[in-house]
Amino acid sequence: MDTTVAIDCMGGDHGPGVTVPAALNFQKSHRHGKLILVGLQDVIEAELRARHAAPGPNLLVHNATQEVGMEEAPASALRGKKDSSMRVAVNLVKNGKAHACVSAGNTGALMAISRFVLKTLPGIDRPAIAGIMPTMKGEAYMLDLGANVNCTPEHLLQFAIMGAMLVSAMQHKERPSIGLLNIGEEDIKGNEVVKQAAELLRASGLNFYGNVEGDDIFKGTTDVVVCDGFVGNVALKTAEGVAKMLRAFLIDEFERNWFTYLCGLMAVPVLSAFKRRVDPARYNGASLLGLKGIVVKSHGSADSFGFENAIECAFDEVREGVLQRISQRLAAAGPSTAEAA
Repeated sequence: MDTTVAIDCMGGDHGPGVTVPAALNFQKSHRHGKLILVGLQDVIEAELRARHAAPGPNLLVHNATQEVGMEEAPASALRGKKDSSMRVAVNLVKNGKAHACVSAGNTGALMAISRFVLKTLPGIDRPAIAGIMPTMKGEAYMLDLGANVNCTPEHLLQFAIMGAMLVSAMQHKERPSIGLLNIGEEDIKGNEVVKQAAELLRASGLNFYGNVEGDDIFKGTTDVVVCDGFVGNVALKTAEGVAKMLRAFLIDEFERNWFTYLCGLMAVPVLSAFKRRVDPARYNGASLLGLKGIVVKSHGSADSFGFENAIECAFDEVREGVLQRISQRLAAAGPSTAEAA
């Protein structure tokens, strides 16, 4: 069966100028993938014509008359824009016309709309945002990256279950390791929420490594790093800022004088490889886990390469049965997890 992904073409900082070419590039390597481009029909079709493309059996255009602004309040988007490209894309998943949706739009609005339309899985109280972080050993998934500022120990346990199933599906690891982000590795460290969450994780049957610190994220100590959304978002933005700072520092040093400039030219292959390894666009596409449907959030400023990776993420989650794996693991966990929610 072909996998269908609905795309909110109007979301993000660049809108159809990025989302449409990303969709066309994705289709070149995914002939069995079907895309539904959602948004202002005239604008999308104009973008397609500009790239010598047209709608077809595997590339549909679905009209939506409204857009959600990047700074718009989630409540306003949810209540006042029922025909927004974001809402329509999520509705297509709800109605079974698409297996997943991707949006680069307002994160708060996307979470609010997705939670309202799709609802949460049994045993999940709050959806979480999970994203990939580059590590010295490859990649690690981290959640929550900003959806839930205040969490209970039970919420962190639910995040760990969802993260483990995501990694199990996407990286084909039977028992991915789970780390609980803390201010120290010792059991006595951290606040009461983290301490209680550690106890729940030890009794969960998951492959719980224990507490991990901030540097463990990038060492690749564990496959999954669990934390509340406040800490996770700070860690994510810090990592993005450090990557930008390193790039700026390198440029400054290589442009210092003619000799360093020549050294820079000689180092171009190494610098290009370094850029590829830390390029946020490579890891673009954060999953909204815990919903009764697959929703992937692209960075608002992503270029077409980054947005294409977000589409790829949604496509792979459908193909690997992420939603089914999470549901089965929650069911196997028994009523205690559902009651904790």
